[in-house]
Amino acid sequence: MAKHRENDYCEGNAWQYTWLVPQDVTGLIKLFGGEQKFLKKLDYFTTMSSDLGGEASPDISGLIGQYAQGNEPNHHIPYLYAYAGQPWKGAALARKAMTDFYTNSPAGLCGNDDVGQMSAWYVFSAMGFYPLNAMSGVYVFGSPMMQHANINLPNGKTLAINVKNQGKTNQYIKSIKLNGKPYSKTFITHAQLLEGGQMEIEMSATPNKNFGKNKADWPSSVDNN
Repeated sequence: MAKHRENDYCEGNAWQYTWLVPQDVTGLIKLFGGEQKFLKKLDYFTTMSSDLGGEASPDISGLIGQYAQGNEPNHHIPYLYAYAGQPWKGAALARKAMTDFYTNSPAGLCGNDDVGQMSAWYVFSAMGFYPLNAMSGVYVFGSPMMQHANINLPNGKTLAINVKNQGKTNQYIKSIKLNGKPYSKTFITHAQLLEGGQMEIEMSATPNKNFGKNKADWPSSVDNN
């Protein structure tokens, strides 16, 4: 019998690597048997015991259930919920990760900031969106923590982000306006961001379950551009 290896999964375990299909979330959902089964398993994953056992890799850190914010293979986890129509759950998860695992203490990061990825995740998430699959040109909305942010774009334009009702308990997106017009999608594309302009995000202490309810407003693995 072959000897058991502790490093069958690099800096993670089977639970954490189950979700590492950022290039085809739609296909992953189908493999789970549809949105509801996917959401049920994702809910379980983020609320189950965080016990890793005595032989787990020390690089598995920043745990919420078995979701490990301390390492790159799970950084996209909160944003998966938008692909199945429940973005408010991802918003709460992203906010908890930002609040619990990014502090100004000597051990303020829950993991190794490999080439700045831990920090990049925080900056994107604090602005309110994250490139789950950077190659797709799609950024998924989450739970902004900044009140204001200006992004100076390479084409000379500026994207101004203003967040209304920002606060510790207001972790859910109630509504979004893009250049003064209601915006119902739970994602925005790179091409849209390059246009610059004004983005207004209104927050709430309770989920607006109508935001992102319609399937036409979900991100997908199909080109959303």
